[in-house]
Amino acid sequence: MIDATATSSESVAPKRLESLDVFRGLTIAAMILVNNGAGPGTYPPLLHAPWDGWTLTDLVFPFFLLIVGVAIPFSLGKRRETGSGLFGLLLRIVRRSVVIFAIGLALNGFPEYHLATIRIPGVLQRIAVCYLLASLIDLVGGTWFKVGLIVVLLVGYCDAMIFVATPGYVAGDLSRAGNLAAWVDRVVLGGHLYKADYDPEGLFSTLPALATALIGVLAGHWLRSGRSAFEKVGGLFVAGWFGVVLGWIWGGWFPINKALWTSSFVLLTAGLGLQLLAVCYWLVDLKGRNGWSRPFQIFGTNAIAAYVFAAILARLMSWPWGGAKFTANGWLMGRVLNPSLSPGNASLAHAMIFVAICFGCVALMHRKGIYLKA
Repeated sequence: MIDATATSSESVAPKRLESLDVFRGLTIAAMILVNNGAGPGTYPPLLHAPWDGWTLTDLVFPFFLLIVGVAIPFSLGKRRETGSGLFGLLLRIVRRSVVIFAIGLALNGFPEYHLATIRIPGVLQRIAVCYLLASLIDLVGGTWFKVGLIVVLLVGYCDAMIFVATPGYVAGDLSRAGNLAAWVDRVVLGGHLYKADYDPEGLFSTLPALATALIGVLAGHWLRSGRSAFEKVGGLFVAGWFGVVLGWIWGGWFPINKALWTSSFVLLTAGLGLQLLAVCYWLVDLKGRNGWSRPFQIFGTNAIAAYVFAAILARLMSWPWGGAKFTANGWLMGRVLNPSLSPGNASLAHAMIFVAICFGCVALMHRKGIYLKA
């Protein structure tokens, strides 16, 4: 729904952490950047790892899921404190999840909707499912319940992927077509996948993605606690360090892999994300050094709108207008960027133009006090 609110600093609740918006804004800006490198020579830092391993680009989505989890205790806690009943909380959680999922599904089909082959999974769809489950778990379970569930999700997923053989393949086959997660997606979703043989946001790999969100929930409760600022920052850094170390160690037999969202990938990316969150919290909320972060805060308070703008713009820019072969992307790259820049720099410039356009849209909404909230 559209929420029009005042934009003055007095409208922000005292307990609101600006660092959450900044971290979310950093992530959504990076997501738009890496999704819109165009041309044959994509700027190397905008590329995902081919399969196993990771690049900075592979950190973007898990960081966003982590911050989704961090925000849950603040959102639900605030409503509990204002007297919202359980039914009202459940209704809001379910409604928000359905809206986010529906937006993601609509974007998958835009501008032509072929229902027989439309992709069902997606980035927003995974966020919706993880938000729904993590919120419900936060309502019913305490800290140790969440910790235990994270362990079960990560160990269980690892064991299933390594020890369960799919038809036609051997146990432990983690290739794109031979892994268990891809087989589950093919059986359940059929032709509604990103590729014919797998989907990076598929059903089975959403289980460890839920663990990413739950780690964020634990971090959110840590930040909402009555501990000192030093304890909060130090705790996030230490937890992040353990996550990175354990992720690297686990990666020795269950490789770090974003497409499979492996357990080692969860720990590594959550660890790095917690450390970046600690930096944002220390700089923005504790030290008040937020001049640099203002654009990211604007992005972060309208993250869904920014993502939707970017997705629609990307489809329109690559759409052949009038039945011809002409596309806006082809003109921009072929007539403007490629003639004057190297292929890699042209790709980077193309992505930065997308970020700038989307920022202009959300900045205008921010000035008018309009926020797109699920």
